[in-house]
Parts: sequence; structure tokens; C-alpha cells
Amino acid sequence: MKIVKYIAAALLISTSAAAHELTPTYFKFEPSFVEGVLTTRMSMWNRRADAEYYEVMVLDRMWKKIPFATSERLFRLSHLSKKNIDIYIKAADLKRVELICTASKQLKTDVDSTGIRSMICSRIER
Repeated sequence: MKIVKYIAAALLISTSAAAHELTPTYFKFEPSFVEGVLTTRMSMWNRRADAEYYEVMVLDRMWKKIPFATSERLFRLSHLSKKNIDIYIKAADLKRVELICTASKQLKTDVDSTGIRSMICSRIER
């Protein structure tokens, strides 16, 4: 039984999980150049070799989507690449916003990858 525990511990230590990163961890919205619209900039870095497509979402406390604008909601980001994402929301929606999340997407034709979906979120600074 002790040997099984040691083997399990060794496997946990020797393996690593890779996901993408989203910064800042706590974001703030600021006025944009359009009246009644707020903006923030997020940076994403892809550490996953098996995922290249990502979706960005703005969510409330109950994980329901909030309308927002950005140049690309679904985008391609190669392994070890970085992308800045500008997000715009209505000022009236600011109190509802809780999270900005990015989630990996798999192609239907991709049968070689693990099929693991990663979702990383940043919380609004209040």
C-alpha cells in the first residue's frame, strides 16, 4: 500500500498541467472614447500546445453572459503567443460584471488532442 502512495506522489510531482494565462487577475474598467461605454485591456498568453482557439466572455456572479464588444470573441492564439484583448461594456452594466473569462475551444476535426477544455477567469476589482 505504501508503494502505491509513493508512485502516486511521484506521478503528481513529475506531471504538469499547462493552461493559458489571463492578466490582470483583478481588472478595472475605465471610461472609453465613447460616452456611456467603459473599457479594460486584458492580456492572454497561451501555454497550451494542444489548443489554439479561444473564446472571451464577460460574466455576472451567476456565470450568465453579459453583452460586451471586442474585436474578436473567438480568436486564434498560437502556442507561446500573447494577445491583448480590449473589452467594452455599457456603463449601465458595470454593476453586473463580475468576471472576464477565456475558454479554450477544440476544432471538431481535431481528433488527436486530449479534448481538455481550460477556462481562466479574472475578477473585477471593487
